[in-house]
Amino acid sequence: MPKRILQGVVVSDKNDKTVVVKVERRFTHPLFKKTVRRNKRYHAHDETNSVKTGDIVRIQECRPISKNKRWTVLGENA
Repeated sequence: MPKRILQGVVVSDKNDKTVVVKVERRFTHPLFKKTVRRNKRYHAHDETNSVKTGDIVRIQECRPISKNKRWTVLGENA
């Protein structure tokens, strides 16, 4: 099964080798037929601490690295 890849904005880089990435998901509401936006925050592993707050990054699913980290940073997209 292929690993999922998501794109989002880094909202925090205060932890060592960890960034928090906000991913926005858009979908049409089933009843009201209006576009709805939902945000989710993912903790992602950043080995080199190269990503900073505000960067647009792609993250990929991986094995559990810690209690909350199940994603790794692929690279910067900006």
